[in-house]
Amino acid sequence: MTGVAGAEAPASGDAAHGYDAPDLRVFVFALFFIFGGITSLNDVIIPKLKELFTLSNFQASLVQVWFFIAYAVIGIPGAKLVRRVGYMRGAVAGLVTMIAGCLLFIPASRTATFAVFLLAYFVLASGVVIVQVVANPLISLLGRPDTAHSRLTFAQAFNSLGTTIFPYFGAILILGGLAAVTATQLSGVALDAYRTNETRAIVHGYLGIAAALAIVAAAVWLFRNRLTGERHDVSSFAQGLALLKRTRFGFGAACIFLYVGAEVAIGSFLVGNLTQPTMLGLSSEAAGKLIPFYWGGALVGRFVGSGVLRILNPGKVLAFSAAGAIVLVLVAIGTTGTSAGYALLAVGLMNSIMFPTIFSLACERLGRRTTDGSGIINVAIAGGAMIPALYGKIADVVSLRLALFLPIACYAVILAYGLYARRPAPEVAVPDDSHGSLA
Repeated sequence: MTGVAGAEAPASGDAAHGYDAPDLRVFVFALFFIFGGITSLNDVIIPKLKELFTLSNFQASLVQVWFFIAYAVIGIPGAKLVRRVGYMRGAVAGLVTMIAGCLLFIPASRTATFAVFLLAYFVLASGVVIVQVVANPLISLLGRPDTAHSRLTFAQAFNSLGTTIFPYFGAILILGGLAAVTATQLSGVALDAYRTNETRAIVHGYLGIAAALAIVAAAVWLFRNRLTGERHDVSSFAQGLALLKRTRFGFGAACIFLYVGAEVAIGSFLVGNLTQPTMLGLSSEAAGKLIPFYWGGALVGRFVGSGVLRILNPGKVLAFSAAGAIVLVLVAIGTTGTSAGYALLAVGLMNSIMFPTIFSLACERLGRRTTDGSGIINVAIAGGAMIPALYGKIADVVSLRLALFLPIACYAVILAYGLYARRPAPEVAVPDDSHGSLA
């Protein structure tokens, strides 16, 4: 893989402690907030597009497929771009790409074509991938190595803040005030006009996001030379993939695939599950307003987890969280009414520390190969495309509720990784020419 292998500290600082730049940490927290909020909006938009285009559960899941497949397609080129231009300019490139994706919702709405919506999501997600290639390793570098688990979890809390706030207002803007008719009652010109009219709220929302992104991109550009002494190592594609031979990293990358897939699958069909009479039996708008409780659980858990991970073994905390998620999903499957609905929402709390903990455990002691690892892990986030699609297919055959056994299987593997990774990681040997083999 060709990617960014991390950055060395500036010559004037303490290399063992990374960059001492509190102002840059604030900037990275803002990036986590933005791409978290944008990603969670999919959970609100999926039921809307499902109704407008009369889609099956599997077809509706294509929104997540096109969004998260960008991680597989753009992860490696994104890491290569960041290696060439640096962290700050790479972040600007990602933000500009996100703006382009937001603007694509205009032709998507005017043509009332589902395929154009999917293209817009892919471009938007491509920008998110580039920003994430920057954010994850950079927050690890902005402080002491021994507190990287805690610092990344704290940064992910801002990601959860975005995922908590965006869906609530998205539910009001996009799912609120549904028309008296439905797409199934219309055809021809009338159907096209209905779809165009009903998607205007989506367009307006993303235009607002585009304006905010433009402001952030301008601010980041002003900081483009802030990281003095930044240096990136070059590695070949084969050398990058060699990281997967390291059991701790390869197992961790697989768990990122499964974790993101499970989290996104539950979130994508949360409105569908909560509207079922056997759960809460809510309207789409009312169910959409509960999505922030799912992501809000992750928000609370990450703020708390950032402290817990300073005193407890990260692997054991990960195993405990995965076990808790399994129990809660089993309750959602095995009970009805309020207990089932709120157990499913509470899975967000268990999800909270999983991504940052798996990431930091997998990349632990990779040294200057850290962002090489980040690029590969960003490819693994494509689990958010595969697992929800499989969930939708299973739901079409059996039911939305029974399809929840799929996330349970994902969490079981993550539990095993937590127990495995509770032991310290071995060092990765990188000779001076940065082309050495793995230890």
